[in-house]
Amino acid sequence: MVLIMASCTATPTADQDTNAQAKDQIMEPVFFELRTYYCHPDKLENLLTRFEDHTMALFEKHGMVNMGYWLPIDNANNKLVYLLGYQNREQRDEAWAAFAKDPEWIKVYEASREAGPIVDVVTKKFLHYTDYSPTLKAENAGPRVFSHRTYYTNEGKLPALHARFRDHTLKIFEDNGMTNIAYFNLDSTHQESENVLSYFISFPDTTARKASWKSFGEDPNWKSAYANSIKDGKIVDSLTAELMMPTAFSPLK
Repeated sequence: MVLIMASCTATPTADQDTNAQAKDQIMEPVFFELRTYYCHPDKLENLLTRFEDHTMALFEKHGMVNMGYWLPIDNANNKLVYLLGYQNREQRDEAWAAFAKDPEWIKVYEASREAGPIVDVVTKKFLHYTDYSPTLKAENAGPRVFSHRTYYTNEGKLPALHARFRDHTLKIFEDNGMTNIAYFNLDSTHQESENVLSYFISFPDTTARKASWKSFGEDPNWKSAYANSIKDGKIVDSLTAELMMPTAFSPLK
């Protein structure tokens, strides 16, 4: 018993301290990467299996934080959408370089492609929180559906859109049964970064989503906030919206 107590209270080594600090830091990522994989026909299940059985653990091994994995409800393009977290762009690049050279990953990758390639196209976006975004927590609060929405503003109007969301929209969303998940700016390395807001909200299910958007559109507070925000000109030029379900292995549900 004495020996066990001594072991439990032993002073951590310098390496243990460093590893603990690194883990604490990476658990609160502030730089994100949204990746979309378009699979070859009939290969989506192969990709999901590879992620669940191998890829996610290898990501974590190399300091990446698995945040969320989703499949569009209307998934005609065989897509997997997922979000990874990092401390910064430099840490992201170092992590991916180490991951790509990992012998375990190389073995898994080659084995998974024995019956043919899985992924046809990959796209990625680098993101930072807006100053009003909730902190993204990779937690299971489901069941629920997620909506990923991207707004493309008219030139010079992104600050006005941010002001509307910061001062009004987030609260009105919540008042109408929506859950604010996270709001992002594009990293400045993207050409369109000064005109894009990307965000995630969630709903208990698709029926609740329909009811929430209807009540939101009829909310007097929203009508007033919207009207005041466009007195100097229309803010949003276009938008995209995709309704998604978390995968069974997604940390965020």
